[in-house]
Amino acid sequence: MHALTELLDGKDVDRGLAERLLASAGLTEFQWRVYRVVLSIPRGSTLSYGEVAELAGSPRAARAVGNAMRRNPFPLIVPCHRVVRSDGSPGGYAGPRGMKERLLKMEGTM
Repeated sequence: MHALTELLDGKDVDRGLAERLLASAGLTEFQWRVYRVVLSIPRGSTLSYGEVAELAGSPRAARAVGNAMRRNPFPLIVPCHRVVRSDGSPGGYAGPRGMKERLLKMEGTM
């Protein structure tokens, strides 16, 4: 319950909790690496799909990163909205229309 309160207060969920949740999600090794990179993106910052791919050890897998973001099992905990296109535009989001942009604006990155 404490983690939910922190999330609603605009804080990121504790990384240890996030990793425990991800460990129970039946992820592929690639998804695991990608989500760990995304967990490291600080509030108010973004990375491109290509940058996430490179940091996850698969520099030519930007499209696969996008697919992993679309399949994010915990979008409130793994902040996939912080992953954007290389030109800085938001790119896709599996949530409600306009939500990614609103989240980025709330964090001051858009």
